[in-house]
Amino acid sequence: MARKNRLRRRGKSHTGRNILITLLVLLVAGLGAAAFILFETEKPIVTIKREISFLGSHVKIPFVAGDKKSGLASVVFAIEQNGRQKQLFNRTFQRKAWFGAAGPHDLAETVEVDVRKTGVKDGKATLVISARDFSLNGMFKGNETILRLPVTVDTRPPRVAIDHAQQYIRPGGSGIVTYTLSEPAVKHGVEIDDLFFPGYPVNGKKLFVAFIALPWDKGKLEKTQVMAIDEAGNTGKAGFSITLRKVAEKKDRINVGEGFLKRKIPEFEEHYPELTGSMLEKYIFTNNEIRRRNARTIKEICSKPSPKRFWHDHFIRMPGAGRAGFADQRTYYYKGRVIDHQTHLGMDIASTARVAIKAANNGKVVFADYLGIYGNTIILDHGQGVFSLYAHLSRFDTTVGAMVTKNQTIAHSGATGMAGGDHLHFSILVHGIFVTPKEWWDQHWIEVNINRFIGR
Repeated sequence: MARKNRLRRRGKSHTGRNILITLLVLLVAGLGAAAFILFETEKPIVTIKREISFLGSHVKIPFVAGDKKSGLASVVFAIEQNGRQKQLFNRTFQRKAWFGAAGPHDLAETVEVDVRKTGVKDGKATLVISARDFSLNGMFKGNETILRLPVTVDTRPPRVAIDHAQQYIRPGGSGIVTYTLSEPAVKHGVEIDDLFFPGYPVNGKKLFVAFIALPWDKGKLEKTQVMAIDEAGNTGKAGFSITLRKVAEKKDRINVGEGFLKRKIPEFEEHYPELTGSMLEKYIFTNNEIRRRNARTIKEICSKPSPKRFWHDHFIRMPGAGRAGFADQRTYYYKGRVIDHQTHLGMDIASTARVAIKAANNGKVVFADYLGIYGNTIILDHGQGVFSLYAHLSRFDTTVGAMVTKNQTIAHSGATGMAGGDHLHFSILVHGIFVTPKEWWDQHWIEVNINRFIGR
């Protein structure tokens, strides 16, 4: 009996010991797992999204930082020079958890730097970017990644010297501004109020030219200046003045008849199946909404000019009678009542049906397709922001990407688009702004306003 009791006590003792050992094992395992999580050793990742060589008055530095384990605790940007650091950016985060993501796994931002405010002097320096996570590793300070990028501090803006600026200009007119820069610039050109005209190098000279233009309805001018931004983000400016000349308003009456609608609406329906309503409603939609879409397309095409100048001297005018002028204010009538108002942004020239259309100057074909109110259309890029447009064509005799020379046949006239009869609608654009072709047709105007300043 006594032996049985001893065996029972011994069994209970073993069971208690086993439970205690299991608990200790679980505790140690838990502590090990916690330590593995809390003391993780993976460092954050920091990537600068663009090459940074200069720091100046205004530089944007896009970066991406990440930590897939404990999360980001801080990201700091500093500029170091002669052993001293000045902080430029500091983003810190509060701990959100202990055994999960304590901070964000990813951070993507753009730091805007103006080192003038730091007191750092122009010259060599180091951009220091550090990212720290929420790990307890490293004496509870966390894992840290440090990037050190050598940079040049430059707070002096480029000097802009204007060589020539257009003195007189009309709304719908063109001109040039020439200038020199004291140092290379990443962006430079002419600002006229909210319009920007990039500058291009003049061959064989340390000179830049910007072809400028004013919209047909431009009123007074508030800001006219040349600006240049260097690699460090510094901006140099030089102002100039332009005398704005008046242009007489020209009015035109367009009668829209049933016959015109019956001829044209099926053409527009073929290209724009979204047209609905009566023939008149479809016409008004085309003359407004489709016209706006066409304008956006043309603006986009003209936003990417060739930096090389292809054209020389005046642009040729197609022989024939002028049917409508630039910036004519058109009022549209249907059965005697006003239905619409639009502005005609080109010159209409009529000769014989299906006459050969010649390139007005050397250029590259950048568009040859159907374009709404313009019908079959060709657009030539003549370089440095100058474009010409040929509309209402019956057929194309060239293709996109082709280089054409002045007086080369590129198409034949027709009556496609919003044309009542066979004729050519011809437009000149400067950086997407429609301007009067009359100036560009005139060799004397070219000589006086362009050639004598930048040559042929």
